[in-house]
Amino acid sequence: MKALSTYQNFYFVGIGGIGMSALARYFNASGKKVMGYDKTATKITSALISEGIDIIFEDVVSEETKHLNPENTLVIFTPAIKKLEILNHFNGHGFTVLKRAKVLGLITENTACIAVAGTHGKTTTSSLVAHLCKEANLSFSAFLGGIAKNFKSNFLYNGSDISVVEADEYDRSFLNLSPDWAVITSTDADHLDIYGDKATIEQGFKDFATLVPADNQLFVRKGINIGRNAKSYAVNEEADYYSDNIREIGDKIYFDFHTPTEEIDDFEWEIPGIHNVENATVAIAILHNLGVDFETLKQGIANFKGIKRRYTKHRFENGKIYIDDYAHHPTELNAVIGSIKTFYPEKKLLVVFQPHLFSRTRDFADGFAESLEKADELILLDIYPARELQENFEGVTSSWLSEKINLETREVSTLEDAFSRIKEKNFDVLLTVGAGNIDTLYDGIVEWLSGNKK
Repeated sequence: MKALSTYQNFYFVGIGGIGMSALARYFNASGKKVMGYDKTATKITSALISEGIDIIFEDVVSEETKHLNPENTLVIFTPAIKKLEILNHFNGHGFTVLKRAKVLGLITENTACIAVAGTHGKTTTSSLVAHLCKEANLSFSAFLGGIAKNFKSNFLYNGSDISVVEADEYDRSFLNLSPDWAVITSTDADHLDIYGDKATIEQGFKDFATLVPADNQLFVRKGINIGRNAKSYAVNEEADYYSDNIREIGDKIYFDFHTPTEEIDDFEWEIPGIHNVENATVAIAILHNLGVDFETLKQGIANFKGIKRRYTKHRFENGKIYIDDYAHHPTELNAVIGSIKTFYPEKKLLVVFQPHLFSRTRDFADGFAESLEKADELILLDIYPARELQENFEGVTSSWLSEKINLETREVSTLEDAFSRIKEKNFDVLLTVGAGNIDTLYDGIVEWLSGNKK
């Protein structure tokens, strides 16, 4: 196909997705004409429009679309999109139509790519790598799977020598990348609708690992068998790179960092959770191997603000605590609920959980039940279908999942009724959690709790 630089127009079908919007921002920052379609207006689409990107929300072939030229227009779509008139138009009129992952892969071919893969932890780790690149003033662009609070965006352009990308295992997308450096954080079973079983998804990560040219540029969480030599990293156990002596002083977390030859004491930051120190460990390791000094890395760790919807915490005057998190897999739920129980063992926890995908709910129902039983009270929202149809998963509902949960104080609710039900509850800590559109509750909850005096 033609080089990306030969295209003047870029049309995104499903532009509001977190990965799609990062690519759209990249081409917009590069001076290209960017436009797109999405079925729903969101905060992301509103931000894109404010940045000068044209977006429509009806599946119609507009006059502007009809006048696009296949010779200078590239169409990019997400696998979540199934059937659309707009997509039919492009496919039927000679346009080059590529998946998002393919286009991201083409970008990484011409940069020194740092790719972060894993079923958990890749968004925080890739965002932290990008943040440290910014602190070191390296020439880089970052394509992230979440909104980094330091950037207030899922994309950052600070040059084009390095690309920092979140390597998505869904649909084997990460095999399109050309990583020079890579991280593998975890290989837990997920996306079984694509991979079928745990062994197959583990093989997918092994295939990804083969794309990295050198053993010392592949960093793998200790304990993961990736099928080739790599640098290991860990927390509270020895590895090629590891952190230990983790302690909490006030609102700060402190830890010591070890390389094969050095120990650097007293890294400090505000992000809670052992798993997040693990993410920081590998980010520091990569940037140090790229030649960044530890003083700069310490400064970058200290002022990292985290990712929106990754343990986003608010404490209110009435003593209540509200945490919002993106967790949508039992392992992730265990991490966030476990962290809350560690920090607030005596407080009553109300969990509002929105399952994401019928297939994931079916495949990990027992794991979800075990995770959610750790709440003191549970509101279980209807399953967010994303790309799936209920008719293909007969009997897989939130009511079905609820019956598996050994918790007396639980109920099932629609998203529309959830806020009113939350306001009726007695809780000390509220956790809203899930990867669908549960985030639409966030602003209302913060506003309500801000004015909810004892």
